[in-house]
Amino acid sequence: MAVKEVLEKLKTIDFKDLNIEDSTSILKDLKVNDSNINLKVVVSPGLREEVKKRIENAIKQTNPNLNPVIEFIDEAPKKNPFEQPVFSKRSIKGVKRIIPIASGKGGVGKSTVATNIAIALAKLGFKVGLLDADIYGPSIPTMLGTKGARLTANVFNKIIPIEKYGVKMISMGFLLPSEDTPVIWRGPILMQALNQFLFDVDWGELDYLILDLPPGTGDVQLSLAQNTAIDGAIVVTTPQDVALVDVKKAVSMFREVNIPILGVVENMAYFVCPETDKEYKIFGESKVPQFIQAYNLKLLGSIPIEPDLTKYADEGMPIVEAMPESRTAKAFIGIAKIINSIYAT
Repeated sequence: MAVKEVLEKLKTIDFKDLNIEDSTSILKDLKVNDSNINLKVVVSPGLREEVKKRIENAIKQTNPNLNPVIEFIDEAPKKNPFEQPVFSKRSIKGVKRIIPIASGKGGVGKSTVATNIAIALAKLGFKVGLLDADIYGPSIPTMLGTKGARLTANVFNKIIPIEKYGVKMISMGFLLPSEDTPVIWRGPILMQALNQFLFDVDWGELDYLILDLPPGTGDVQLSLAQNTAIDGAIVVTTPQDVALVDVKKAVSMFREVNIPILGVVENMAYFVCPETDKEYKIFGESKVPQFIQAYNLKLLGSIPIEPDLTKYADEGMPIVEAMPESRTAKAFIGIAKIINSIYAT
């Protein structure tokens, strides 16, 4: 019996009651050799017995001595066009937790939050690193008072991070001739530099590596998510709707790439008057509670606006270090404790 004859016979089989319109559509392979017929068929497990019976009956109507051998194979799942490609994610030797601090837009104080969370974790006794991943706008050297410091390498050609306030830090700012020098790099070179800052640094043993990401949801964020073993992300927002609109995009991005979100930090939540210590909601009633409820997120803490915060940041002293008893410093310490409690359980 020839292949063509077998195919013609298979076409006559009615599978419509099994929701199979074309009987040959389930046939993935057919071999005919003398009296031997071998078929590979794709159908769901629940239909296999009935399909086998009908195929055997159809072929035996042609020749009762024919015994077709039917092999059922699993159908390959349909590819989701929105599915992220699978990447081999790299971890950093000696680093227990990698936590990026992100925001959907600039101007929400993300770098201030990242810096003070790093200092707060160090004050709690943890070994902490801080990577300034905002290659185009590095601000960590200014905030930590390390402008002018220059990176060096050890005998193994690993970059030695700058250390201050118990935090090891890496920033593009340590490689630029001056803070006025712009970084004019395209994407591939940018990502190469970032990979070096992650994996070619002698971080030593760290409990936490905090990443201060650039604002938005661009190449840096996506490449980090795809290539680095991230443990959980923190998103920073301010109380206004205009900030929350963009923060929602950051939340959606992390969820698309399967990175858990540890929670939200509400920065500039209210103003503390230095004379009266009274609170003022200068941005109006916060929309953050509704946002975290709608997106099933956790509020890690609300950071007030204190004039001294900016003053000390400009002087290279994060407020957690400069004014440990202030409301702002205590808020950051509280956030650091919550972060650690998430991983302690």
